[in-house]
Amino acid sequence: MSGKTMLLPPKIKPHLWFDKEAREAAEFYVSIFPDSRLIEVAMVPDTPSGDVEVVLFELSGVPFSAFSAGPRFRFNESISFWVSCATQEEIDYYWASLSAHPDSEACGWLKDRYGLSWQIVPAAMEEMMKRKEPARLARLTQAMLGMKKLDVAALRKAFDGTG
Repeated sequence: MSGKTMLLPPKIKPHLWFDKEAREAAEFYVSIFPDSRLIEVAMVPDTPSGDVEVVLFELSGVPFSAFSAGPRFRFNESISFWVSCATQEEIDYYWASLSAHPDSEACGWLKDRYGLSWQIVPAAMEEMMKRKEPARLARLTQAMLGMKKLDVAALRKAFDGTG
């Protein structure tokens, strides 16, 4: 080694800023995703935002943190969480559980009651995208652009050119 410090891989954890509803949101998300749990809720007094509630939780084994720190920041579509679904039934379940703003639904994207964006995506679509076949990908893309909630069978037919 040439004197460089070896860095260990960092632990990366999404952190969500809520106005007042961090615990409520964490409990909501934990109720939807399997292998999820609320880990800890703590109050941090006297911050520049006032008293801040900090929430640690896991969604499908992925660690998250959140806090309720006032209305200074809002979620927007530039950040979303991708949920890869094995079946149409999973897509239907997560869509029904999370979608709260039908006017913002497009191409597998939705917004939940807290304004957080999610992408509910069939794993089959991810596999189709890896094929890198321009004509098939063009048909797949055109089919997806016409959908709100993604339909695995319709996407497959478009990709195969049979729909």
